[in-house]
Amino acid sequence: MSQAKISRIENGVGAASPSDVERIARALGAPQATIDRLVEQAARSNDRMTDWRSIGRLPVEIQREIMQLEATAGVIRIFQPNVVVGLAQTSEYARAVLSASYELLTSVLGERGFAAVPEAVSARVRRQEVLADPDKEFHFLMMEAVLSNRFGRPEDMPAQIHRLRELAEQDNVTLRIIPADAELPIPPYHGFELLDERWVMIDLFNTELTTLGQADMALYRLLFDRLDASAAVDIQPILDRYLEFYLDLSRPRRRA
Repeated sequence: MSQAKISRIENGVGAASPSDVERIARALGAPQATIDRLVEQAARSNDRMTDWRSIGRLPVEIQREIMQLEATAGVIRIFQPNVVVGLAQTSEYARAVLSASYELLTSVLGERGFAAVPEAVSARVRRQEVLADPDKEFHFLMMEAVLSNRFGRPEDMPAQIHRLRELAEQDNVTLRIIPADAELPIPPYHGFELLDERWVMIDLFNTELTTLGQADMALYRLLFDRLDASAAVDIQPILDRYLEFYLDLSRPRRRA
């Protein structure tokens, strides 16, 4: 371990990882009971939620930081109960969702919030470049409600459904949908994203919460797996049904 790293740990510049604590304690000849206690304390130090609003980031900046985090992960698992997974959104769908959200946020941010929509949409679409990396795995899990919830124009939804079909055929992507009539093992309160076994991001309406806590990671991984067990094996019939639904809705508009 470098002298600079030891200095950062000694001066409290960032939290020491459990593995670092164990290495130092063993090098100093600490008893096993002391090593176990210190490692447990180091692990618990990460069991806290960080609110990204506390560091003053605009929505577009959050999108860019998420993109950087996703670029470092080998396995990404995302669950969404009410909107299409961000990495699978078309630009039209992303614009509809982000516009509706940011319109309310302008009460806090003023004009900056709503003006940030085009930038945020662009950043969200650029995040999808990570899907082209064959060395990464993506597991997308959504409730059927993401298709029945109507955002924006019905004529934009066929393209979104086509995008989901494309991703479902991609070798490094698993895309599953939980049917509306499925019996759920636990209420799906909110969306979240797991990056490997080290990072959890939790979606709230006005912010993202993040944690590096191992207990939090284990909890959300278990939640993902239990919800995934309720998903349909074949998503094509569900997509077919909603494609026809949105085509029917858009036809009167085309005639008009």
